[in-house]
Amino acid sequence: MMKAISILSIGALAAISAGCSSTRQSVSATGERYPWKKNIVTTVFWIGEKPSANNPVPNRISSWDKNWSRSYGGFDDPNPAHRRNLVPVKFTPRQNPFYCALPYNDKAATGHRPEAPRVVPWFKEAYQGPGVSTCKDRWVAIRNGNRTVYAQWEDAGPFRTDYWQYVFGNERPKTTLNRGAGLDVSPAVRDYLGLNETDVTDWRFVEFSEVPRGPWSTLGENNTFVISDRKTGSELAQASKPAADRATAP
Repeated sequence: MMKAISILSIGALAAISAGCSSTRQSVSATGERYPWKKNIVTTVFWIGEKPSANNPVPNRISSWDKNWSRSYGGFDDPNPAHRRNLVPVKFTPRQNPFYCALPYNDKAATGHRPEAPRVVPWFKEAYQGPGVSTCKDRWVAIRNGNRTVYAQWEDAGPFRTDYWQYVFGNERPKTTLNRGAGLDVSPAVRDYLGLNETDVTDWRFVEFSEVPRGPWSTLGENNTFVISDRKTGSELAQASKPAADRATAP
C-alpha cells in the first residue's frame, strides 16, 4: 500500500519534531511493554480503495488477505455522507471496521521473514505455523488529543512492509518517505478521533486484556471480542444442557 499526503501544518510538523526527541524518554518514563509512538503522521485508507497516481496499489487485497474486500463484505466507503454510526450504510461489515496498517509484514513468500521471530515481541506466543501471520489482527491503541480508539492491524504500509526498526524499535518514520507517514487508519478510526485525511496521532500496541469495550468491539469475524463472546455463549449453552434435559425428562 502506498499513500500520498497533503502538506502538514507548521504546528503538526513541530509536534513531529518534538516527538523525535521524546520517544526514548517515554519508554523509560512509562515502563510499558509497548510504549507510545508519539506524533506520527497518520493517513486514511480504506478497503476497496482504487489505485491512482498517488496510490498505485489497490486496497481490495491486503498483505494477509488476497480477498480483503470480499472478506470485509464490500467497499468501505470513506465518504461521510455514505456512513452512519461509523460504518458504511450499504452493508454491515463482516470484519472489524476499526482497522489500521503499519509498515511491516512478518510473512515471506514461504514462512516468515528471517528477523520476525527476533523482532516481533509476541511471535512465539502467537505462532500458529508457517502460513499464518503473527501480526494480523493485533490490537493497536491510537490517540488524538484526549480521545483514544482501538483498532486491529490488518495490512502492511504505508509505503514499506519491512520497517521493523520503527514498528517494533525506536526509529522514527523516515521523513524522506511521504513526510514521515507511519500509520494508515480506517474511516471508522478517522471518524471516531475526528481526524483530517492527513493528521498526527500517537499509537502503541496493546494486549487484548487492555482493550475496553467500545464501538470497535461489536463487529467482525476477526474481532477478538466477537470471537470471545461467541465462545462464552457456546460454553454457557453447553453447560446448561444437562439441567435443561433434567427439567424436561418425564
